Amino acid sequence: MNPMQMLKEAILSKGKAINQDVLLVDSFLNHQVDVSLMKAVGDAFAAHFSGQSIDRVVTIESSGIAPASFTALAMGLPLVIMKKQTSKILKGDLLQTTVRSFTKGTEYELTAKREFLPAGEKLLLIDDFLASGEAAFGVLNLAQQAGCEVTGVGIVIEKAFQPGHDRLVRAGLDVCSLARVKSMSEKGIEFVD
Repeated sequence: MNPMQMLKEAILSKGKAINQDVLLVDSFLNHQVDVSLMKAVGDAFAAHFSGQSIDRVVTIESSGIAPASFTALAMGLPLVIMKKQTSKILKGDLLQTTVRSFTKGTEYELTAKREFLPAGEKLLLIDDFLASGEAAFGVLNLAQQAGCEVTGVGIVIEKAFQPGHDRLVRAGLDVCSLARVKSMSEKGIEFVD
């Protein structure tokens, strides 16, 4: 079975639409992780972006870590995890930008060490969800500060009824979304064909 079909089946059988904006997938993506599914997801992203000269995979803690790890493994590349939480041990030459979380309705400081984003490198962003695109644009901002370029964005689940996909495509990015949700409610979930 192809990874996109596996993912759609997991969303339909294990996911739960809390309302028209929030999809709970904690049973296989971001609390408990279905590693077989995430390996298939990583392999799918690696296949899609294989023709591009990418130097490293990046993601945002914490829900993007599983799919990004398997993508980096499949591509034989290092993985950089951008932090949402400040830490006393996160010191040195830091890059930061403010990101508004669509799901939580809050803002956070997205942070990465400059040493892990060497200037001139090409980055692949892998994330769990795409809604408005704010998190992705935060990563683009950090990459620009570092002198890097984000060339592609791999999204496990896209809320296609939100503007994020179009915003990223207009910014010139190759966006690969494995499951594109057309609509969702307590009554059910529909995908874009």
